Amino acid sequence: MSNSTTISSETILSLQNAVIYQDTNLVLRNVDLQIRQGEFVYLIGKTGSGKSSLLKTLYAALPLKEGSGKVVGFDLHQLNRRNIPLLRRRLGIVFQDFNLLNDRSVYQNLNFTLKATGWTNKQLIEQRITETLHSVGLADKGQKMPHQLSGGEQQRVVIARALLNTPQLIVADEPTGNLDPETSDEILLLMRHLAKLNNTAVLFATHDYRILENFPARIIRCIDGRVVDDQAMEII
Repeated sequence: MSNSTTISSETILSLQNAVIYQDTNLVLRNVDLQIRQGEFVYLIGKTGSGKSSLLKTLYAALPLKEGSGKVVGFDLHQLNRRNIPLLRRRLGIVFQDFNLLNDRSVYQNLNFTLKATGWTNKQLIEQRITETLHSVGLADKGQKMPHQLSGGEQQRVVIARALLNTPQLIVADEPTGNLDPETSDEILLLMRHLAKLNNTAVLFATHDYRILENFPARIIRCIDGRVVDDQAMEII
């Protein structure tokens, strides 16, 4: 886990003149975006404005065809089957739909992720799962099945899964979209706390403007085929 007392201004995400396509459809043009280590940034925009396509480009679900891009040390133009998994190990990805394995316990879900990303030592795996569940407030839920948890608890499991490999950047695509306002606030505050604690950057896509008003931070907008940086001051 990163030392929370270390302050770094390292740029961990950089796009320059990037053009984002969904298949052959132009979605976003001339994208210039930089995010530094430990930053919490909102990504907003109407449905269909390109938020998800931008995020998918960052974790290589969509190729970057034009412009330049670098994410957690990886050049997006030089990605292939061999190094895409390495990129994703440095990222934490949180979706609106939890995508948990419903036939496995919380512990088994996290165990599956660690083994899939190269962990082999049983003792270290158990230690990492215990640490991560504790960090998201689910220390006593490891043996529960997903259907035995509330929506908010399931999203905490998803956040735990995203944190397992101590990512430099968490990409969150509408992570509170299926949650009630009170639970949404809890999840947002948890992610902001963990980001600050671990000096991890977070790019948090949302359409919930209530969250933006209550918990201000820097805002990136997808609008009219472009990405606009509001450069709002973060208040924690």
